[in-house]
Amino acid sequence: MASESSHSVYYVPEQTKYPFFASIGLFLMVFGLGALLNNISAGESATVSTWIALAGFFLLSFIIFQWFATVIRENHAGLNNDQLKRSYVWGMVWFIFSEVMFFAAFFGALFYVRQLAVPWLGGEGDKGITGEVLWPEFQAAWPLIANPDPAAYTNPHEGLNVKEWSLSFFAGYLPFWNTVILITSSYTLHIAHHALKEENRQKLIRWMFVTVALGIIFLGLQALEYVEAYGHYGITLDSGIYGSTFFLLTGFHGFHVTLGTFILIVMLLRCMKGHFKPNDHFGFEAAAWYWHFVDVVWVGLFIFVYLI
Repeated sequence: MASESSHSVYYVPEQTKYPFFASIGLFLMVFGLGALLNNISAGESATVSTWIALAGFFLLSFIIFQWFATVIRENHAGLNNDQLKRSYVWGMVWFIFSEVMFFAAFFGALFYVRQLAVPWLGGEGDKGITGEVLWPEFQAAWPLIANPDPAAYTNPHEGLNVKEWSLSFFAGYLPFWNTVILITSSYTLHIAHHALKEENRQKLIRWMFVTVALGIIFLGLQALEYVEAYGHYGITLDSGIYGSTFFLLTGFHGFHVTLGTFILIVMLLRCMKGHFKPNDHFGFEAAAWYWHFVDVVWVGLFIFVYLI
């Protein structure tokens, strides 16, 4: 919370209970989700854990809404000085950096599996495994689609058909169009940003609508891709390392696109209410930074997951 006194050198926030209740909400949500997964794995009823997770989610959402609303009111009241605004900038910078490291771990896992682990299993290099350790017909090629005896090994999924998948519309053309959609959305958001700087409110709102629509279209197409992967090609989280890396990378990215789309919707509503000034709109800029970051991650996914 901001204080009415001026802190030109060092900003000291006002005391607030928001972090405390946000921590409770986050704890309940994570605890509930963990218990839910354990109950599902054990084949037990997950009613209680589901309600705990939902309670934590709604509590956390309510606290975040109130917290951000308070920050917005303080900014409109002119209580945020330069020191506080710099803290916002650095906070967003470090948040995006943490997201970069998050995705770097998954890209690193994909690289390790494809370039190191699979060749080792095929007998290549100093760490290569020789002999029929896995099964006689094993082929060290990516993606791993050669299945041993389906009666003895249920994973990968016996219906896995990655070759057909890689040549299909959903694994080829659809990700390409999703790439076009996301790159276009970055451009439309850039236009909206310049409209804000030019104080052209009508142009700003119009291009924000377009950006949000493109984000929703992307999510719809990715959901359709998942339906096809599960229903027609046997590619699931249980279908070996290919399915695991595919869904972890694209799934977490889809979650970030969902979050980014929600943030852009909030920015659109604020623009419609007359918020933001040409020289004071960091909330909008932070949303734009996040969206551009998500787009760059998708380009990497398109190259390393779908093309190579």
